[in-house]
Formats: sequence, structure tokens, C-alpha cells
Amino acid sequence: MAAASLLSFSLLPLLLLLLPVSNAIYCDEVDCYDLLGVKQDANASEIRKAYYKLSLEHHPDKNPDPESRKLFIKIANAYEILKDESTRGQYDYAIAHPEEVFYNTAQYYRAYYGHKTDPRAVLIGLLLIVSAFQYINQLTRYSQAIENVKQTPAYRNRLKALEFERTGGLSSKKKGHKQMDKKVEEELSNEVELQIQGVEKPSLWSLYGVQFILLPYSIGKVLSWEICWFWRYRVKKLPYAWEDACYLTQKSLKIHANTWQNIDDYRKEILVMKRLWDKSNMERHIAEMRKESKRRK
Repeated sequence: MAAASLLSFSLLPLLLLLLPVSNAIYCDEVDCYDLLGVKQDANASEIRKAYYKLSLEHHPDKNPDPESRKLFIKIANAYEILKDESTRGQYDYAIAHPEEVFYNTAQYYRAYYGHKTDPRAVLIGLLLIVSAFQYINQLTRYSQAIENVKQTPAYRNRLKALEFERTGGLSSKKKGHKQMDKKVEEELSNEVELQIQGVEKPSLWSLYGVQFILLPYSIGKVLSWEICWFWRYRVKKLPYAWEDACYLTQKSLKIHANTWQNIDDYRKEILVMKRLWDKSNMERHIAEMRKESKRRK
């Protein structure tokens, strides 16, 4: 730990040497006031007059000399900095506090690039990038899961069963114990629906960018659902519909929607009949499950 601290302190001066002086990022190594030939306390009128005077002398239309053109670019940049009260204040602060390198540098880039960028464009670009990475990640995980499932004996047996169903067993008799033809295997695999727990097939609707665009619709849909639920089951005191009872049971058990879908209908019916959304019923169900677990042990 001490060695790491000593190394960081030894590298800090080197890092500071590599960074430019905080006021040098405005007008390079030259002072912006010196470029215009004015003092630091000059007012806006004096700065403007000095710039116009130097423009007549060094503007490319007036002076074709390449060196004069380079100087005019520096003069124009200095004027852009000093004519605005905000950027001039930041420049004066950088001159007075050259040790605050990081702060002055951040202020410079914020002033010159922050206002030139439309926040809406930044948001759209960020959503596109995040959504692209999200989709690639989902596709990669799903593809890897599919390849792992295809290597299992259960998957091979499903393919053989499907082949037997399509050919009536003739294909298997002809081939004997030989491996399944690659083309036939590919055709059969397209007909086999794979449901992998914990990994969902990539969908554009699940991307953050699409969800953000559909946010107003999603909010309206949720509010509508909440109002209907309140009116139907709180005001009118109607019994829960099967879908709503399943939803309450799933939430009470704290299981994923895909896990609930994989439960057989008979088990679902038993769970729904227990009315697990009531706290007392849920506690009774947990106690029963613990007793059953102990009995099996």
C-alpha cells in the first residue's frame, strides 16, 4: 500500500508536466490580451476596436502573407474569447489560478463544445449506442445458450423423434446407426422451439431506445390498468379473473413470468386456489413447503 502511494505521488508531477498550462488552451502559449494589444482591464469597446484595427492589417483579403493569415486566426480566436463576458471571466480565472489545471480545462471545453451540441442529439446518440450494445449482448448470450442446448442428449433425442414422426421411421431404418444428415438436422432444428430459462430471444421491443420512445404509451397503459384494477376489485369488489389471479399468485411467489409459464396448468390451479396474495395464506403455504421439504429429507 505504501509503495503504491509513493508511486502515485511520484507520477503526479510527471502528469502535471504533460498537461498544458490551463490558460494556454485558450490562445496557445500567447496571452489573449497581448494578441489584441490591450490590457487585461480593457473594456468591451476597446477590445472590439483593437480587433477591427488588427483585422484590417492581417485579414487574408488584405494581406496574402501566410504568416499573417496564421496570426489573424489567433487574433480572431482571442477576440472570440474576450468579447464574451462568460469566457473572458473563465480566461481571467485561469490566468489568476494556473494551478487549477483540471478545473480550468473542464471549463474551457464546456464553454466551447457544450453549447454547440444539441442535448437531444446527445441523448439520441447515447440511446442508439446503448441499445446496440444491449442487442449484441442479448444476441451473443442467446446464441451461446442455443449452442449449449444443442449439445445435450435431450435435444438430440427431440430431433430424432421429430425425424421419426416426419418419415415414419423409414429414414432411420435406411441410415441405421449413422449420424443424421446435416441438412436434415438443420431443417429439423428450425422446427424445434427452444425455451431456455434465464435467456430470452433478442427483441427490438426490449431495447432501451425503443422503450424510451414508447415511454408515454407505456405510462398511459400502466395508468389505465391501475384505474381498471382499482375500479373492478376495490370499488365493485368483483372476484379476480383467472389472468389477474395468476398475476397476483406469481407476484406473491416472487417468480419470473417465464418460470410461471413453465408450470403445468394443474399446479397453477392449485396455487391460485390457495389465494397466496393474502398474507396469512402465503405464510401457511411457506410452512407447508418447509414441512414437505423436511419430510423428503
